[in-house]
Amino acid sequence: MSEMSFKQAKEIVQHLELSEISLKKTLTYVHKSTNNLNLSLVKQQELLDAVPKAEKKVNTLKLVLVLNVGFILGLIAGKFLF
Repeated sequence: MSEMSFKQAKEIVQHLELSEISLKKTLTYVHKSTNNLNLSLVKQQELLDAVPKAEKKVNTLKLVLVLNVGFILGLIAGKFLF
């Protein structure tokens, strides 16, 4: 077994410290990314829940518009025919 010099041991310790720092930063970034992903999934679920409600409102507005157009056409036809 060969002996390691003090300089080599110091270099290995420095590499290990740098690796530890980079791992901590990576874990921090992964944690932030996970939080952002969870937030985006919540927002996506809110949108998916809102789409049927908005579609129902649009259908109701279409019905009201058709009724108004029919009423106006009926008034015009009534005025000119009678």
